[in-house]
Amino acid sequence: MRKEGVVWKIFNALVIVMGLLLILGPVWVIFINSMKTMQEAGQDFFALPSRLNFDNYVELFTRSDFWSSLRNSVIVTVSSVALVVIFVPALAYAVARNMEKRYYKILYYYILAGIFIPFQVLMLPMVKQMTQMKMLNQTGLILLHLTFSLSTGLFLFVNYIRSLPTEIEEAARVDGCNVFQTYIRIVIHLIKPMVATIIVMDSLGCWNNFMMALLILNKNHNMWTLPLMQYNFKAEYSFNYTMAFTSYIVCMIPIIIVYALGQKYIIKGLTAGAVKS
Repeated sequence: MRKEGVVWKIFNALVIVMGLLLILGPVWVIFINSMKTMQEAGQDFFALPSRLNFDNYVELFTRSDFWSSLRNSVIVTVSSVALVVIFVPALAYAVARNMEKRYYKILYYYILAGIFIPFQVLMLPMVKQMTQMKMLNQTGLILLHLTFSLSTGLFLFVNYIRSLPTEIEEAARVDGCNVFQTYIRIVIHLIKPMVATIIVMDSLGCWNNFMMALLILNKNHNMWTLPLMQYNFKAEYSFNYTMAFTSYIVCMIPIIIVYALGQKYIIKGLTAGAVKS
């Protein structure tokens, strides 16, 4: 048993090391190539740079389109996540505490069905509808992020809220709180782990979203987010991948900070919200 335990620990360690290499390997390649000139990168893609060269970073930070794209990404991401945090938990609370009623049950499964519809199926009708509504802009993109976050968010929040005891809410109602006061004063504090989970998940999704931003914002380059700006390092016959890699490194930093601040809640929120008590 003891020998088997040692073998198992060695196997686990090897799996962890392989996982780290698979995750950090591409990041390392991107980083070293961001420090190279195009000539150096063309000679040996995986070699270390001859010197610490920050010219690509200086060029990136002096580009006006980088700062405008960064501003657009921040606006879209913060606005989208804020709307999700405001509306999705409130809707989930109403559904979770009324699941015995037919209307709320049908509403829950109707919204949940959106998880099973591929985005590729929705692209054409989505663009057509947003064009008719004249919302091919940042506002339209923010509302679409809220819409596409609704199914997953509702599923996680409903199951999380249903796992919470109702005694505290009942005591609050006895003390004179209405449903809104109970939600604001009691429920919001109980679902903080799931709120943090949704913030991190949706921040990652909104910040890195390329296809939806391409479909909605492509006509006006002043509205481009960072993924669209990065895509345009590729010309018809060339690809400035050292500058592209530099932008990848810089653009990873804000979302890594968000993930680092909220990662301790992710497992707790997902494991609690994914099962029904």
